Amino acid sequence: MAVGSVPAYAPVEGWERLPPGFAHRDVAAVAVDAGGRVYLFCRGDHPVLVYERDGRFVRSWGEGVFTMRAHGITVAPDGAIWCTDDGDHTVRKFTSDGELLLTLGTSGRPSDTGYDGKSVGSIARGGPPFNRPTNLAVAANGDLYVSDGYGNARVHRFSARGELLASWGEPGTGPGQFMLPHGIAVHPDGRVFVCDRENDRIQVFSPDGEFLAEWTDVQRPTQLAFDAEGRAFVAELCWRAGLRSFRRGPIERHLPSRIAVCDERGTVIARLGDHGPRDQTWGAADPCRPGNFCAPHGLALDANGDLYVAEVTWTIGVSHDLVPPDCHTFQKLRLVGRPPSSS
Repeated sequence: MAVGSVPAYAPVEGWERLPPGFAHRDVAAVAVDAGGRVYLFCRGDHPVLVYERDGRFVRSWGEGVFTMRAHGITVAPDGAIWCTDDGDHTVRKFTSDGELLLTLGTSGRPSDTGYDGKSVGSIARGGPPFNRPTNLAVAANGDLYVSDGYGNARVHRFSARGELLASWGEPGTGPGQFMLPHGIAVHPDGRVFVCDRENDRIQVFSPDGEFLAEWTDVQRPTQLAFDAEGRAFVAELCWRAGLRSFRRGPIERHLPSRIAVCDERGTVIARLGDHGPRDQTWGAADPCRPGNFCAPHGLALDANGDLYVAEVTWTIGVSHDLVPPDCHTFQKLRLVGRPPSSS
């Protein structure tokens, strides 16, 4: 339910029922299939976790398959599961129960871009697939778009069979240039939206890679998804004081993680998170409070409009002693105004 054109959400605490002995370090990504099943892509012993819509555990798969750099997960219209592993430089297609069908890229062989393995600022040129790819999106015609990545500055377009059709992008801050293309989504009308994370913007392209527009009222966008009303939900990663945006320059104060809700023109109409009293460490509301966010890294919406948010809490928060180890790494938020019994 929305108030005017602005949706409202409430956290569903305790939704995820992890099996005994299972634990999260980081949940890098989340996707929802047509039947409402939820797929988490995790950095840990059990990479892919599958849940029913009510949070009941179904299965895990991918054990021993991925590196500890699980990054993106996408459910294709045909039900196939695409997993992006930036540590392995591959994007792989699986059945819904984990049978490998297709691999894009060569395991362990990054493309030559001049990347030093540490900083996106070291990338000297755009290169072929892949150097630490981040996410994949599927167009209505079956074409595949891959954002690439931590060690590259390109978007690659493939056919449904995995044939490379085109690539575009170079390092930089201008139109069609990237400083960490981190997330990607295809709008129902075919436009390609790319989260240009370290440039603090989303760039919009035609299906053929022609630059169309940029959305600049966003902060370190990591991934985006569209709801049935055409609104874009954007995961915004925090900025810590002392870091530097390639487009905005030095960051002077902490800017908290949030979810931005944008209209079809890219205007922010609402932000989720950052509720409650200020926390002295963060200079913002407690990121571990339900409904707030430490490190939103992936997100998805189901057919009822409910929102699922994956967080890399260990990487951004716990490892820097900014949040306790029990801070959430995954949340479901229910669209307010709908009966909670279907959560």
